[in-house]
Amino acid sequence: MKINRSGSAAWSGGLKDGKGTISTQSGALDAYPYGFATRFEGVPGSNPEELIAAAHASCFTMALSLILGEAGLTAEKMETSAVVTLEQQEGGFAITASKLTLKAKIPGADDATFQELAAKAKAGCPVSKLLKADISLDAELLA
Repeated sequence: MKINRSGSAAWSGGLKDGKGTISTQSGALDAYPYGFATRFEGVPGSNPEELIAAAHASCFTMALSLILGEAGLTAEKMETSAVVTLEQQEGGFAITASKLTLKAKIPGADDATFQELAAKAKAGCPVSKLLKADISLDAELLA
């Protein structure tokens, strides 16, 4: 099976004074604004790194749901956040890390099994495979 999904961006102007919009195939984002200030100066608006963080958190959580099911477990609740790090390096900027933080309530799971399955999901998630950054995971099994 092969699935294609699309997103697009439009831009006008220079780097610092220009303005852009981001759109997704689903319409979840439709000409949503982004620009230099939203990416580098903390001005409200979107940026590529937060979109990658959301994609990584959601992909990982879905992958873990699959892996839990294969182990005969079902999550009552999983909440995952991701922090993507953009750093200036020699030759420009690079995304250097994605830190996943998971809090999960999984009836019947012990911590050792949970940690093993979460690590498997971190490694096998398609977005993790895409990123060439350091990917870390802090997973907490809630009682």
